Amino acid sequence: MTRYASLAVTACLSAVAGLAFQRVFGLGPVLPVAVVAAAVPTVLAGLLSGPRKGGRPWPLWISLVLAVVAWAGTAAVTVLRPALGDGTFPQALREGVLGSWKSILTTLLPAPAKPEYLVLVNVLVWLAAVASAEIALRTRLRALPAVPPLAVWAAALLLGVDGPGSNVPLAAATVVLIAVLVLVRADGPASGPAWRPLLVGLPAAAALGALALAVGPVVPVSAEPYDPREQVQAPPPQQRDSVSPLDRVGGWLLSPDQVMFTVRSKRTEIERLAVLDAFDGVTWTSTARFVPTGSRVPEGPKPRKKHEVVQRVTLGALPGVYVPAPDRPREVDGLGVVVDPASGALASAKPPAAGQSYTVGSEVPEWSADDLAGAGVADDTEARADRRLPWGPGATRPPVQLAEFRRFAQAATQGAVSPIQKAAMLAEYLKRYARYDVTAPPGHGYRQLDYFLGEGRRGTPEHFATAYALLARTLGLPSRVVVGFDGGSRAGDTVRYRSGDVMVWPEIKFAGLGWIRFDPLPDSARRSRKNDSVAAGETEKKLEQAQKNAAAQTRGSGPGRTPQKTPPKKPAASRDAPTPWWVFASFAAAALVVAYLVAVLLAPVLRRRRRRTGAPADRITGAWHQALDHLADVGLSTARTLTAHEVAGFGASRVGEDARGHLDPLADLVNRSRFAASGPDPRAADEAWRHTDRLGRLVTARAGRLRRLRRRLHPRSLRDRRARTRPGG
Repeated sequence: MTRYASLAVTACLSAVAGLAFQRVFGLGPVLPVAVVAAAVPTVLAGLLSGPRKGGRPWPLWISLVLAVVAWAGTAAVTVLRPALGDGTFPQALREGVLGSWKSILTTLLPAPAKPEYLVLVNVLVWLAAVASAEIALRTRLRALPAVPPLAVWAAALLLGVDGPGSNVPLAAATVVLIAVLVLVRADGPASGPAWRPLLVGLPAAAALGALALAVGPVVPVSAEPYDPREQVQAPPPQQRDSVSPLDRVGGWLLSPDQVMFTVRSKRTEIERLAVLDAFDGVTWTSTARFVPTGSRVPEGPKPRKKHEVVQRVTLGALPGVYVPAPDRPREVDGLGVVVDPASGALASAKPPAAGQSYTVGSEVPEWSADDLAGAGVADDTEARADRRLPWGPGATRPPVQLAEFRRFAQAATQGAVSPIQKAAMLAEYLKRYARYDVTAPPGHGYRQLDYFLGEGRRGTPEHFATAYALLARTLGLPSRVVVGFDGGSRAGDTVRYRSGDVMVWPEIKFAGLGWIRFDPLPDSARRSRKNDSVAAGETEKKLEQAQKNAAAQTRGSGPGRTPQKTPPKKPAASRDAPTPWWVFASFAAAALVVAYLVAVLLAPVLRRRRRRTGAPADRITGAWHQALDHLADVGLSTARTLTAHEVAGFGASRVGEDARGHLDPLADLVNRSRFAASGPDPRAADEAWRHTDRLGRLVTARAGRLRRLRRRLHPRSLRDRRARTRPGG
């Protein structure tokens, strides 16, 4: 019964370890895979555990071969059944066993529950169940069968970093199951009935699991967990052509009637297409690191207020691989996409076809004047990169236009005392400075923008947005350019976006808020569009008004003075907050406890080792001191006033007459070692330590291990009892 009870526990351990992959795929897809992969090989191992004729167990190789055959059959009819039906079983099996781990590491979590992905869970849990069952059947080591499931746990934790959900309940269940496994395998002839350790240990195991469940979520962890995704480079999205959406803006505006896409939604939003954050002096490009996703897009900075919108998008003549969505998308259904986790930009994994539809759910942030007024400029790695002003390809010295751009930006923001004021004043200045003209020659390099700001003073959204982003960088504001669509013509709950609705706008990054859109385009640009176009959306109007109000709140502070507005609490401030004092106090207390335990447990071992070395006389004296330490467990407080044979009598009265047979010879050896004319030989020292070791076993049986452990944990155990007895016997 102990054998089969151990198998039941190892199967549960393997299944729970497999369920830890719920942070990768979700609990629903993982549950049947983990249960089947843990149960089948365990049952097979139990059936093969009976001895053959003659009492010999079945060889291990037979169990392993049958386990492999059973896995192939079980996987074919369960997790790989869809691939078996369409004839792709060999490919799915090979990809699942050899390459699924990399595919999962390059997919945003939760990963899609594809058969070739889930087969990894099946294989790992199956191997853990086989190894754990065979160890339980073929060894007497109590906790060793729990090691293979712990290896599966390690794989699940690495693949599930930053995944949704929590594995704390599963970790608590694992603690309980390991304790139960040790208890089940602890029974033996000397320990009484099998139910006795279970009766005592199961409540303790349950309490231990409850403690792990309660403490897990609040354990202070200051370091970021290691994420293997940072070491795996995702393949770039397939490009239909090499033309940037920003380079298409001029052509789209000159042919404004092409239907790019349609959106079915009750609420009109600005549709974002591509985010361009890298400027080399000639053109803007994207540094997005696109990764596959099952359906979820990771969250960005969390605003105080936001609204949700669900859209059904049908693609039309829109070229390229970028697909439109409001900022910020959260879920995409109906189209295989890759996502840039930093910006939330979407691209199709394969070039999409006209007429293809998908559903996108977004959480659109809404910023107020209070949010913006106290916001500071972001200073993270991304922000520092987005403040760079390169000299241009092949340039050996800075272009002369940079100095002109800096003077222009400083004149436009003269009197501004806060970042939001600089950003808002720069946008308002450009609105009045130049006029909107779709026939302006395209281009956004240093020379084109110098002509736009210096002589032409007319341009398309491309010129206004890229000029704003460049001027903002000369003021130390991190900036980028976004291409999207605004306006459109509504008919019922459907909005049709044409090529003439293309829009380019700049964004500035603020600490705690993320990227905020600004509009430097003149008001005449909107009036010049078709009469059936949709007016500026409610969200866009609110943002523009909030920017004006935030700038007005600090306008009266005056140059060189700090605004008195108290900055709002920022969502990201918790990362920069100092570590609470109780965290250091907890670690210090834990370190002291660990140091004390190590000291009290290690000191007697080192003392015993020292006593067994040296000259024969020193070794005999050391054996006597060790015997006195043993007798202290049964009540001997001091031996300074007792002769050696009086100590032996005390030991016989407390431990039993068996102790006298070791204490009397040991007392004789001690007396002869001290007072004999000739010193003792090594054989006498060896005999003294044999008596001491046997005395220790007798004292343990008499006093009990618990009492000896309590005494060991007492601070007195740190003191070396160099007690001496009176001579004579």
